[in-house]
Amino acid sequence: TFRAYDGEHLMRLGQPQHGREDLKGTSTNLVQQNTHVVIPFVISSRGYGFLWNNPAVGRVEFAANITRWRAEATPGLDYWITAADSPAQILQNYISASGHPPDCPDWVTGFWQSKLRYRTQQEIINVARAYQQRGLPLSCIVIDFFAWTKQGEWEFDPDEWPDPERLVRELDEMGVKTIVSIWPTVGANSKYYAEMREKGYLVQTERGIPAVIQFPDKDPFGVHFLTYYDAFNPDARDFHWDKAKRNYFDRGIHNFWLDACEPEMRPAHAEHVRTHLGNGAEMLCAYPLLHAQRYAEGLTEAGAEDAVLLCRSTWAGGQRYPVILWSGDVWSTWEHYRVQIAAGLHAAMSGLGWWTTDIGGFYEGHAENPDFRDLLVRWFEFGVFSPVCRLHGVRVPNDVPFSAPDGEVEYGRELFHVFTDTGGDNELWSYGPETEAILTRLLHLREDLRPYISHLMRDYASTGVPPMRPLPFAFPEDPDSFPPQGVYMFGPDLLVAPVLEPGATSREVYLPRGTDWVHVWRGNSHPGGAVVTVAAPPGRPPVFSLADRWRDHQNTFDGH
Repeated sequence: TFRAYDGEHLMRLGQPQHGREDLKGTSTNLVQQNTHVVIPFVISSRGYGFLWNNPAVGRVEFAANITRWRAEATPGLDYWITAADSPAQILQNYISASGHPPDCPDWVTGFWQSKLRYRTQQEIINVARAYQQRGLPLSCIVIDFFAWTKQGEWEFDPDEWPDPERLVRELDEMGVKTIVSIWPTVGANSKYYAEMREKGYLVQTERGIPAVIQFPDKDPFGVHFLTYYDAFNPDARDFHWDKAKRNYFDRGIHNFWLDACEPEMRPAHAEHVRTHLGNGAEMLCAYPLLHAQRYAEGLTEAGAEDAVLLCRSTWAGGQRYPVILWSGDVWSTWEHYRVQIAAGLHAAMSGLGWWTTDIGGFYEGHAENPDFRDLLVRWFEFGVFSPVCRLHGVRVPNDVPFSAPDGEVEYGRELFHVFTDTGGDNELWSYGPETEAILTRLLHLREDLRPYISHLMRDYASTGVPPMRPLPFAFPEDPDSFPPQGVYMFGPDLLVAPVLEPGATSREVYLPRGTDWVHVWRGNSHPGGAVVTVAAPPGRPPVFSLADRWRDHQNTFDGH
């Protein structure tokens, strides 16, 4: 426990999903979960940074009367404190202590196309060709789950992916990278299960059968009891990477989507889990860090210089690997969209500058729903001004009608079968010509912004200062920048104010004092220290440039 202070503001802690930009007054579980990522580092407005250097499951409370960090079980406590005159220097001290990020491959800053799920290799090729034929920029296309044979075999299903080498060659010819989803889960019917069990390579339970989650598998199709390989065991990490390397890397797939890597447990009873290093309550928060570490080491050993890992979770120091954190399986609602602004800023200030979100949300977006189309456009605007721009989601299947006016969806079959199928189309042209035209303009804007974003990524690698920055981080001397606003700096030059309400065509924006600002769409100047109301038609979110840097960006925005 520590003394609490009135007027103190606290930032970061990983990627909490409560939507608050200021952690003061919050109480948060220190448990890795889908969408909720634990990086137990905070920056205080009083000039210090605090790292709870303990991977135990626990809780932290930033109350008015006390600050309390709690570990449910641990052989010892360790925490680390740094102090500096600015939030930027505090963050840089943390990055220097926990590891600098690598250089970002140039292709990462382009557009990523994804959905749940592309079923075959030919379908992937067809979508990439469709982007090329339309003249739409595309950097990466994603192979999501169920491309495997069985959970825990970590290989392509040859019936649907007969020639991965040819797939990679054809995509390379189009200038498109690919990334494949790999889960750390192992089913009892995996051909490796018996060997892994006998060698102690699986996460165990303290009592009962060694299973920590029920989830669908492909063969036989249905719900199965699954466990995870034990990332705390170095031999198990080597075993898992060996399978991924032989079945994916050696066939041309060099980028990996490390999904469900919290590890996801249902129910989340960490104390019931036994790992190579001890009880889960003592250390389970570090699972995704060690999981990604072995991939990063393997990629380095194999000489893959431009490979990345898309991860659903990480822990303190995860930025020293080529980890892109994404905000998990959030719902396609305005409420969840608004939360992602704060989630991305918390992640950035926790050291994870490579960050993204499912544009449009993951669950239940319907192509015929006008409210969802409105939401998709606004979410895409946010994605354009995010470090990684990635369209993803399990859309309502094309043959399921939208039931206006109540908006309820009647699938006509078990949701289980809907979820494990392909979902609806999720390409830029899937939502009608009006939405397609807006998304196309935004996509070309993203392409024109890439030189600036690449500069931000290089700066992040050298200094640890991330592309997305809260206003209090960028303007610590301005007390009016502290109230939560859903506004952030994208690099040192651009202030972005995402539209957060359905049907909105304007937005109030506070412009930090100490400089003048230029509205990028109209070119008119505004003084700092004022609240302005600006028009925000679809496709043109409120964005301002520092006045003295406007000439560097004017051509980019004039073209759109």
